[in-house]
Amino acid sequence: MDEIALMLAAQKGDLEAFNRLVLAYQQIAFNLAYRLLSDSFAAEDATQTAFLSAYRNIASYRGGSCRAWFLRIVTNTCYDELRRRKRRPTTPLMPYEDDSDEEIESPAWLADGNPGPENQTETAELDQAIQRCIDDLPEEFRSVIIMVDIEGFNYQEVSDAIQKPLGTVKSRVARARLKLKDCLQNYRELLPNNYRLEEESDS
Repeated sequence: MDEIALMLAAQKGDLEAFNRLVLAYQQIAFNLAYRLLSDSFAAEDATQTAFLSAYRNIASYRGGSCRAWFLRIVTNTCYDELRRRKRRPTTPLMPYEDDSDEEIESPAWLADGNPGPENQTETAELDQAIQRCIDDLPEEFRSVIIMVDIEGFNYQEVSDAIQKPLGTVKSRVARARLKLKDCLQNYRELLPNNYRLEEESDS
């Protein structure tokens, strides 16, 4: 699929070209929205809203990755929904301006997989635990960890999607992974042994 050619055609009013892009990206968009909002109905609404917004604002596309362009709209739509959910003031998020390139290896079990029947229950419980910990992350950490470690986007795509420098994306991903690892120790019985903290290995 030549996504750029389709986008250029869509900008000229070709609805079929735009629909082909929607079909190509709707599952990725929904997955991202679901992870950000933790609600399938809200994710469906956000995905639909995002694609409508994309169509209305298609003239704003100026080249580059179409997927990143769509993801930016989905992410912003989800952030708008999260802000609407807030009913009372909350403690401001700590700013993280460090553009360090610090990285740690992405745990393989964070990504979606296809477990055998004997492991489905354990996998479902681990997935729920991961989602709880993701929900507890600050918004700017939550979006990057979902895109990189769960959806498998590269750093440059994420940088384009959230319009932040590459170094900031890498720093946020590294910090988010550390926060997730710490949070998941509350569910260490679900974790593979090699991902439990050392102090727990002797218990």
